[in-house]
Amino acid sequence: MPETKTKEKTQVEEENSASKVEEQTDNQEQQEETEVETEESKIKELQQKLDELNDQFLRNQAEVENFKKRLQTERIQEAKYRAQSFVKNILPILDNFERAINANDDDEKLNNFLVGFKMIYTQLVEVLANEGVEVIPTEDEKFNPNLHQAVMQEVDEEKENGVILKELQKGYKLKDRVIRPAMVVVNEK
Repeated sequence: MPETKTKEKTQVEEENSASKVEEQTDNQEQQEETEVETEESKIKELQQKLDELNDQFLRNQAEVENFKKRLQTERIQEAKYRAQSFVKNILPILDNFERAINANDDDEKLNNFLVGFKMIYTQLVEVLANEGVEVIPTEDEKFNPNLHQAVMQEVDEEKENGVILKELQKGYKLKDRVIRPAMVVVNEK
């Protein structure tokens, strides 16, 4: 009987050992599954962070590109209108030249002097034209508040309503920007 007990004991031990091995295997499998799940969770989390950082990088890159474009546009505008303040300051001088040239006088010396004024005026107008300065057209033009400043209104039945009748002061544009609107008299029926 001791042998049977020993066999039973051995059998029980083997069963216990097999059961322990099974438990250990199950525990290892569960542990491995948990580790795999943890690793998958970390991978998902890292992938999400990577996506967020990539998205942020693309936004920052687009922002830098927009800044470069804006800076380039500003430089182009600055170069295009670099003469604006100079032109604005020279317009009163141009007006004075025109007044002097249009002065009618019978004095021979004054008229000879005005010939020189006309030459200087013509050169000045040419220089301004080369810089992109142009006179805003007015006579018989339709009034445009973006180009003209209505100072007075008069009635002329022969002309359309809203048409410019007279120019009181010339207006000027630098390229496509109005430097000084033309002061005009507008027909108002």
